Amino acid sequence: MTDRAAQRALQIEQRLRQALTPAGLVVLDESHLHAGHAGAADGRSHFAVDVVSPRFEGLTRLARHRLVNEVLAELLAHDIHALSIKARTPAEAGENPSSHA
Repeated sequence: MTDRAAQRALQIEQRLRQALTPAGLVVLDESHLHAGHAGAADGRSHFAVDVVSPRFEGLTRLARHRLVNEVLAELLAHDIHALSIKARTPAEAGENPSSHA
């Protein structure tokens, strides 16, 4: 991971922690999987997040993704080319501990 990508990953983590108070959070830089892709050419990165938060209780999958996108809106506009989101409640994460964040 480049210094720039590491800084972006840290910003993603900080914003999600502040807004969602997650029980679990993993932020992965997947830019290396997209080398040569048009979005990678401009220096923006590809990330995946797996976030477990009680804030997702009662929300549909779409609403959860919208919430994450809202929290990261500024970064999505300038620093992130693509974002893969896995958003679960603590109960859902407990049902599948092998992929717990």
